[in-house]
Amino acid sequence: MRLKRNTIIADTFSLPEGSEVILNGWVNIRRDLGGILFLDLRDRSGIIQLHFDPEFLKTLRDEIGHIATEDVIAVKGNVQTRPLEAINKNMLSGHMEILVNDFELLNKAKTTPFEITKRETGSEDLRLKYRYLDLRTTEMQKNMLLRSKIAASVRRFMDSKDFMDIETPMLMKSTPEGARDYLVPSRVNPGKFYALPQSPQTYKQLLMIAGFDKYYQITKCFRDEDLRADRQPEFTQIDIEMSFVDENDVMTLAESLLASVMMDSVNKELSLPLKRIPYHEAMEKYGSDKPDTRIETEIINIETIAKQMEFGVFQNSLENGGVVRALRLPGAAGLSRKNIDKLTDKAKSLGAKGLAFIKLTDQGISGGISKFFTDELAKELIHAVNAEQGDLVLFMADKWFTSLNVLGTLRVQLAQEMKQIDSSKFDALFVTRFPLLEWDDEHKRYIAMHHPFTSPMTEDIDKMDTEPAAVRARAYDLVLNGNEVAGGSIRIYQRDIQNKMFELLNISEDERIAKFGFLLEALQFGAPPHGGIAFGLDRLVMILSANDSIRDVIAFPKTTTAQSPMDGAPDTVSKDQLNELKLLPGI
Repeated sequence: MRLKRNTIIADTFSLPEGSEVILNGWVNIRRDLGGILFLDLRDRSGIIQLHFDPEFLKTLRDEIGHIATEDVIAVKGNVQTRPLEAINKNMLSGHMEILVNDFELLNKAKTTPFEITKRETGSEDLRLKYRYLDLRTTEMQKNMLLRSKIAASVRRFMDSKDFMDIETPMLMKSTPEGARDYLVPSRVNPGKFYALPQSPQTYKQLLMIAGFDKYYQITKCFRDEDLRADRQPEFTQIDIEMSFVDENDVMTLAESLLASVMMDSVNKELSLPLKRIPYHEAMEKYGSDKPDTRIETEIINIETIAKQMEFGVFQNSLENGGVVRALRLPGAAGLSRKNIDKLTDKAKSLGAKGLAFIKLTDQGISGGISKFFTDELAKELIHAVNAEQGDLVLFMADKWFTSLNVLGTLRVQLAQEMKQIDSSKFDALFVTRFPLLEWDDEHKRYIAMHHPFTSPMTEDIDKMDTEPAAVRARAYDLVLNGNEVAGGSIRIYQRDIQNKMFELLNISEDERIAKFGFLLEALQFGAPPHGGIAFGLDRLVMILSANDSIRDVIAFPKTTTAQSPMDGAPDTVSKDQLNELKLLPGI
């Protein structure tokens, strides 16, 4: 390599005219203009125009004639200002160019399967197959740069707060934490397996017992579960744990970290302290435990009105312990019957029996169940939900969770479809005081809403024996624009309460000793009160970069079938490898 670069492209933008530079990079665009050649050169820092005058081109003969996009080249030249008529206001370097006086072809590129300058010319499947080319695109380079900035911001913040960065094992004991484990067979211990960590949960608790009262790490976690746009089999977590703290201490640290990261990475200010609302209130107002508060409408309890109506669906729900709730959808009265039927189908897919509605027109209420409202009750309803002409009002009469979940889901869906969400806005809040347990109908037992190590609220501990469903957790989720970006809790640090939790989860004594015996033993040796929180780094980057898919903020992601089209993972392995691991039948 003869022309080794002495600067990156971005650093040339502020150099004085006449400065000599050596640049290396990829050909982004080629333009031949009557004997004068212009190439746009690209590296990860930016793009700049290269100017080859006719006299210099003569010295290159045929070499330059075959230069095409994505060829890797090196040039030496001098910075010069473009003529006024040639300034490109769409480029950061549009006011300048490099007059080339030396050139070197470093590597010739094969024609790419999609245009690097037009990412949309490749389908997602194609771009995942050639991910190393997709990563060259402007969009992906920006995403990866933002991710790097966020990670650096986290490390600066945590260091400033005197936290220790401590690594925990990737090969651990399989412990039930909600999702399926990825298992790794042990060659030197035939028939035994490691698990890849779903989170460092037990290890960070052990670090608190060990006396490292402020721990964090940015670490990989693994869960073998069904995937979607915001979920991957391997993901990155900003993991934090602290000793001698309560909920307020952890939430204050977490919101300060988020505010610092947002300012550092996207120059957005987050007003602190963040609003904190209990789980029950979040469900009642927004129908979600991760509410998008950029949407102004809220769910309204209209049971006082419903009791006065001669509408059997409302009456039956109330008589059978259900609820009646309403949701105003501003400007949605124009939805066709076909569209409303689709909303009803969505409600049914979420477990509802149906969905009722009325429309507000210049003639008053109409359609749906409007005939069941007297004039007086119609006025009460309009006042209760703050409805106006042109609005659609939806009603749910069902079990508490079903009614709120349906309206909450439709609240977000309709706001997105009608483009009523300000995408430039960032709204964050904490949801607190979750139920400690939830009932699993399939297995007829309680499961932990967060994880088995979450502490019950002190005033609810006695209810663990008498009213398990009423016990609230010392848990908190940090929600940003309707997405959970972090979740945590104060942990159980007393062995007797941890055993009581295992009993509620129907984990036998033998199983808890086999799976968690090391933790239960450690709790006996002076475990301090402790708690923490974990941010999903991938999801946070996705939101701050305004992407819809988590795959666009991970360098080498998997598809929804947990595959990597680029390198073919997962793949078969040889019989010899299986034999070494004692995994062949009969071994």
